[in-house]
Amino acid sequence: MKTLAEQLAERTRESELFEVIDGYRLRCLACGHRCPIGPGFAGVCKVRFNRGGKLYAPSGYVNTIQCDPLEKKPFFHVRPGGHALSFGMLGCDLHCGYCQNWVTSQALRDIRSSLDFEPASPEQIVNTALAQGADAVISTYNEPLITAEWAVDVFREARSAGLLTGFVSNGNATPEVLRYLRPWLDLYKVDLKSFNNSRYRELGGRLGPILDSIQLIHEMGFWLEIVTLVVPGFNDSDQEIGAMARFIAGISPDIPWHVIAFHKDYRMTSPENTSAGSLLRAAGIGRHAGLHFVYAGNLPGAVGSGEDTVCPGCGTALIRRRGFRILENRIGADGGCPQCGTRICGIWTHSETRADTGVPLIRVKCG
Repeated sequence: MKTLAEQLAERTRESELFEVIDGYRLRCLACGHRCPIGPGFAGVCKVRFNRGGKLYAPSGYVNTIQCDPLEKKPFFHVRPGGHALSFGMLGCDLHCGYCQNWVTSQALRDIRSSLDFEPASPEQIVNTALAQGADAVISTYNEPLITAEWAVDVFREARSAGLLTGFVSNGNATPEVLRYLRPWLDLYKVDLKSFNNSRYRELGGRLGPILDSIQLIHEMGFWLEIVTLVVPGFNDSDQEIGAMARFIAGISPDIPWHVIAFHKDYRMTSPENTSAGSLLRAAGIGRHAGLHFVYAGNLPGAVGSGEDTVCPGCGTALIRRRGFRILENRIGADGGCPQCGTRICGIWTHSETRADTGVPLIRVKCG
């Protein structure tokens, strides 16, 4: 019986995301590790490998596919009330102890994880999205950077069908992969996991490439929202939360920041689950740092108005939420506040407007 690695190696295609080091040795450019890979070896992610001096990357399969609210990703400033067809593959370039998707992300590292996958084509994925009434197609569940080639294949098809495209990612990117993605990728959610390099080392990465990528993602014009899982004793001090908030605000105060609740999972079972009070404290620090849109999430109904979008000009509640449900949406047809006219950054259409109606998107850029 073939191993999982051997089965996945059959679901690959040649990649352009590399540079030659010397001879048959390559450097992969898909993520911030920039792995040097000799013939017959794989990178840190274990799914990108060198075969005879050529780089091969995952293609042609899915592990998970389902339709979710866009708010679940979370994208709060993209078509409120809309849906995303989410698809994922296997593997990750990090190994976070609290990963909620570890059965897919750690499939090649942990024998307890899921081994299921099935062949798929971009056309099948996009047809499923259209049949489900989705507004977007999003690569998630595993780390999409390490399967960027497959995502681009899917996104080309999605774009031709009028769908938005998105990544839910750890943000450990390179300038090369972001340039590769830019023609086909609209939405980018980044997990900013800490502001401490030693903590990132525990997760298998480094802080520097994540911060550089966040800056570049914004500069390149992707729609960017940032998420921080607030983990007691790991990254929840006032000092660290404040440093993250000031960094984001220094790029643009209009970037939405989601501070969400940790719960015990996978290999991290000793910290207590994050309380609503901790999320509200973190959100308050974010607003004090100058961020206009800070959301306390993952505890629906327990954080008061912490899930709502509020106009930074006059304080009017524009979008009221409970969990992934939109209770009220007062954003105007031009993306503006009906009270004071302040334009709210985001990609807006009314919730009943679908990608296949031909109604143009209203996009308001962040400063």
